Amino acid sequence: MREWIDTHLHLLYVESLHYDWACSYDALKGRVALEDYMPLAQANGITRALHMEADVRESESALETRLISQLMDIPGSPLVGAIAACRPESEQFPSFLESQQANPRVHGLRRVLHTMPDDVSLSEVFSRNLRLLPTVGYTFDLCVLARQLPLAIELARACPDVTMVLDHCGVPNVMARELSPWREHIKALAALPNVFCKISGLIAYGDAARWPINDVESVAVDLRPFVEHAIECFGWERVVWGSDFPICNLTRGLPVWRAVTDCLLQGCSDVELDALAHGNAIRLYRLKPAMSTDIMRQR
Repeated sequence: MREWIDTHLHLLYVESLHYDWACSYDALKGRVALEDYMPLAQANGITRALHMEADVRESESALETRLISQLMDIPGSPLVGAIAACRPESEQFPSFLESQQANPRVHGLRRVLHTMPDDVSLSEVFSRNLRLLPTVGYTFDLCVLARQLPLAIELARACPDVTMVLDHCGVPNVMARELSPWREHIKALAALPNVFCKISGLIAYGDAARWPINDVESVAVDLRPFVEHAIECFGWERVVWGSDFPICNLTRGLPVWRAVTDCLLQGCSDVELDALAHGNAIRLYRLKPAMSTDIMRQR
């Protein structure tokens, strides 16, 4: 049994935190807790997960990290780390980074950029602050739209020693099946050895009206050109997998996304599958080695 590590899980604790962006989506307005995720994870072979910051209000970022850290102490919790929110454009970033080191459960940082002016990531202070991350072993997740990929390329070039992870394959226009110029930008970004790519999120951007309920193959047909191009460019050694739960519920949900993943990967070698499923995530986010088959059966 292959271990799958989910590198992109969101939990929404609306009673404690504000997720202003989620109000636009009926499927995301309520509480989405660890107990909602765990049965889905277990049923779909996911044994460990990293929580991705969920773009709460800036004043609540530290509270979100503490809350997620506490969830890791729950018996049977699959949570093994957090990717916390940050503001590299702030002059206070160095002191923030120092404070994060007190929490060993933080494995990386992310700044949502797709809702910000493009020049935010282009400032000297932004790249200067990111260049501090290797000193503490943190990664940086690139959360950009397809049109912002040139900005991601520029930022990655400015920070060659910072390990970056492109979320959701750079958010291509799956609904319109638009491959260019996304395809060319992905190739350019993958040419930078400090960048990884997260095979995640794509199912949320498709046209669910084209997909019969529970028809995995129709979803796979739409997503295949994007997934295959990303893996071809980055190689099996620089791709990781994520559920993007519960955002994936906007179309077909986690079980279908896992099934689509398996469909897309048919014919791949065990070495390739292990790299995507868990090996690269362990290396990238500094996790413990892969769990043995016996331990996984006990879970």
